[in-house]
Amino acid sequence: MNIIMPNEHNRILVTSALPYANGPIHLGHMAGAYLPADFYVRYKRARGEDVLYICGSDEHGVPITIAAENTEKNPEEIVEKYHQANKRIFERFGISFDYFGRTSSEVHHETARNFFLKLYNDGVFKRKTEEQLYDEKADMFLPDRYVQGTCPKCGFEEAYGDQCENCGTSLSPTELKDPKSALTGNQPTTRKTEHLYLPLGNFQDKLEHWLNQKEDWKPNVMGQCKSWLNQGLEDRAVTRDLSWGVPVPVEGMEGKVLYVWFDAPIGYISATKEWAAEQGNPEKWKRYWQEEDTKLVHFIGKDNIVFHCIMFPSQLMAHGDYILPDNVPANEFLNLEGRKFSTSRGWAVWLDEYLEEFEADLMRYVLGTIFPETSDADFSWKDFQNKNNNELADVLGNFINRTLTFTSNYFDGKVPPLDDPTARDREILQKITDQKEEVEDRYERYRLREALSETMELARIGNRYFTEKEPWKTRNDDRADCGNTLHVCLQISAALSILFEPVMPEKMKQLRSYLKLGDKIQWSDVTPDLLDEGHPVEAGDILFEKIEDEVVQRQLDKLEERSRQAEPEQKHYEPLKNQVKFNTFSKLDMRVGKIEKASAIPKADKLLKLDVDIGFENRTLVAGIAQQYKPDEIIGRKVCVVANLAPKEMMGVESQGMILMAQDPDGNFHFLETDAEPGSQIS
Repeated sequence: MNIIMPNEHNRILVTSALPYANGPIHLGHMAGAYLPADFYVRYKRARGEDVLYICGSDEHGVPITIAAENTEKNPEEIVEKYHQANKRIFERFGISFDYFGRTSSEVHHETARNFFLKLYNDGVFKRKTEEQLYDEKADMFLPDRYVQGTCPKCGFEEAYGDQCENCGTSLSPTELKDPKSALTGNQPTTRKTEHLYLPLGNFQDKLEHWLNQKEDWKPNVMGQCKSWLNQGLEDRAVTRDLSWGVPVPVEGMEGKVLYVWFDAPIGYISATKEWAAEQGNPEKWKRYWQEEDTKLVHFIGKDNIVFHCIMFPSQLMAHGDYILPDNVPANEFLNLEGRKFSTSRGWAVWLDEYLEEFEADLMRYVLGTIFPETSDADFSWKDFQNKNNNELADVLGNFINRTLTFTSNYFDGKVPPLDDPTARDREILQKITDQKEEVEDRYERYRLREALSETMELARIGNRYFTEKEPWKTRNDDRADCGNTLHVCLQISAALSILFEPVMPEKMKQLRSYLKLGDKIQWSDVTPDLLDEGHPVEAGDILFEKIEDEVVQRQLDKLEERSRQAEPEQKHYEPLKNQVKFNTFSKLDMRVGKIEKASAIPKADKLLKLDVDIGFENRTLVAGIAQQYKPDEIIGRKVCVVANLAPKEMMGVESQGMILMAQDPDGNFHFLETDAEPGSQIS
């Protein structure tokens, strides 16, 4: 058990990545940056700490203008539609922002301009003139997402100017082969244009010194940061040729706007200013951004790590008047039924549709059990059903219902006295304090999935204790012992109504109404004697109903139907490599292998260590599949192994061969399996 250190900060500022206002929110978004933050914020509020939760819509940049052009609307209409829609969804899903702003507001434009001008006047930026792609027909420079062409790495013919979505390579528009304008289809020309750049390399030493002090940051976050730093930081443009955004407030740069990567995180500051104004204290925002005893925490997805750990800190360092992040607990990605979310292919669960059929708290719980905190995770409707039925209904709900029903029926709906308790009774009461400390420890270290698991463990303890004590027998044979059993179970129920508050706020409010506890109950009230003897309670309705198979099948059918109806996308394949002669291929010795053991490799998020039986001996192999497969899922699989490949050391483990895998267009890996015996030659 780790000891929780006292909070060294007087206040906490929590932010979630600003969602683009160009489409609705789906489960993948929710699991990455919003629900984890809400768990943490609600926990901190319950402890009585000064915590402010800020977010808002990112309403600038190319995705907005593309969405506007695709629907023949102007950008203002697009951002207004999705800002309001997403704000409502967040509210219905219980995301408890203190303020949800938007980067199109005048306060944000003013804040971003002033931030930019401070750096500009201090001589931070570099001015460069470079060749960029230009669409003669549209009469405009083409931002990266307005250019499509062939990826120079994998040959994918519809790569964008900033990234190839087939192989994931970061690109610049001029690197594409056969580039075309996404606006007109014309092949662009090149023209010279002038922009301002932030010289990130000037901040590399400061960033490295700052990051080296962050010993408690997630390995996936530090790994990505160190990768960028090891490559050496380069200049990055802070202005671009675009009509939608914050206009560059510098003479001679008319028609240019601030690059969205530069202006969006400033939205955290401007939203805090707007919140302070609403509070009637316009200067209050400074407490959260400019006083050293504030802890700043960014909750984001892994695609935003570099922006929040390299670029935004560089901006803050350059300005000099703001605190730096204390932690950036970034999450990996959530997949859906074994596949990546794809809105264009209809492969998504939209939250507005979910809320038409289910309660928010059910999904809050299920997502909390699978947060992709250290590696990609997978959501399935069957797992949703199982966790609702087997955990919420059979464990938590069953325990609460049995406890309250017995108390109502046999003790007049009042907490029985604790009369000469046994050692077992006292041991179970002590579990309230023990589990509370375990839960606190996990929240403080941003291990939210474990915090939820430790909370449910208290319900399991209570359920087992209730069954073990058999109050249905002792109510006749030993009424005092029966009363002690229910007293203990009611204290656990009251504790759970608070410990589960960050996860299922509406359900716990309902439970506290049965327990006749007010809304002012706080975390510190979680003790083995929260409820006084004689305190009234009522049975109330069942908290969690079971979900039937046909309900789940309906969701799966809806998902498949939408995927079929989505406009089919042309499949693209990697170009063939150069021909080899048969005798070159025949030098490979490929064998059937059976995976006997599998385990994670410390500090290697993508790698698994495998013990593979290839018939005549066992081999240790390293495979980069940890983000898609869990170790216990692949035991017993028969796979194809290149057995005569020279050994190679990876993360301190010698890999004695290679497992052959196939990668589909969505980037998912699949084993090449066979029914042949281990050791069989593959030819």
